[in-house]
Amino acid sequence: MASTKAGGSAKNLNTSNPKYLGVKLADGALARPGMVIVRQRGTQIEAGKNVRVGRDHTLFSVANGKVAFRTRRKISFTGQAISKKVADVI
Repeated sequence: MASTKAGGSAKNLNTSNPKYLGVKLADGALARPGMVIVRQRGTQIEAGKNVRVGRDHTLFSVANGKVAFRTRRKISFTGQAISKKVADVI
């Protein structure tokens, strides 16, 4: 006989905190210097005019203006043309 009652195994207890990724300022929103435009993992959206990239790939504004998103055709190192999203502050 068991001396203690059998307990169930604990699963799904080690969850990580949310990272709150995504677009923080929409197209046409007013941006001031230092304001975060996009939080992302990797550079899905690239930096354009008056936008810089942080060390965790966060895009932030360096000037006053309106946020604008556009697509740009880029030639990859294999010679294939790909379209990339670009964030600008105009």
